[in-house]
Amino acid sequence: MKDLNNDSINPLLANPNLAKSKLHGPAIWIAGDPNDLAPWLDSGAVGIVTNTVVLNEMVKKYGQLTEVIKRYIDITDKPIAVEIDGHTSDELLEVGEVFTKMSDQIILKIPATNYALKAFSELKKSGIPTFCTTVFTLSQAVAVAQAGATHILPFCEPYRDVNGDPTKLIRECKQLFDSWENRPFLTAALVRSVDTAYQALKDGSDGIIVFWPIFRDMMQNHLTDEWNKIFLDEWNSMIDAKLMKGIPIK
Repeated sequence: MKDLNNDSINPLLANPNLAKSKLHGPAIWIAGDPNDLAPWLDSGAVGIVTNTVVLNEMVKKYGQLTEVIKRYIDITDKPIAVEIDGHTSDELLEVGEVFTKMSDQIILKIPATNYALKAFSELKKSGIPTFCTTVFTLSQAVAVAQAGATHILPFCEPYRDVNGDPTKLIRECKQLFDSWENRPFLTAALVRSVDTAYQALKDGSDGIIVFWPIFRDMMQNHLTDEWNKIFLDEWNSMIDAKLMKGIPIK
């Protein structure tokens, strides 16, 4: 595993508290086909997050996994979380090195398992940021945080699927980790609706991971539409009255 010096580590990824101040609030990470994501990266999303379900769809469309990751790298200079998997700590580290060598933008996203703990510890020593996914309990969150994961991803929507509270774990993690120095990020994962995004943000998550259509829909509100029309009509009235001389009207 390569050893990154301090100059090569993105400080917003290595230090959650710095990241929160620099980003001025919760981060929105987006997921999906690389061909669909560029406009949303230019509209405020902080980076891309993948999972193996999406990656399996993308390799069927674009070819080898490394080629898929290159497509993500080609559309942005922002962080890209690549989900990897395997059967042992060593396998995770060896697979992860393939992707971290591709770009310093890469964050490794690893499911919560016992053998992932050693991988998180070794990756932390190398200065490589990590996402821990499939986190469903507070005890799991503590274990992977102590091992060195820099981003904890509490899963939300599966609890809604069984009539549970989708963001209870976010509240529990926030209450516990807020007293830690250099605590991990709390990034809500499997956020499949605007309602769940709202709850996760309200309950204090440092960020959310959404597919780009949810990011788009987060901007929708019938009152916003009503008032946008009122203001645009007034704007157009000034145009019709030819009172916009010197303004680049289209």
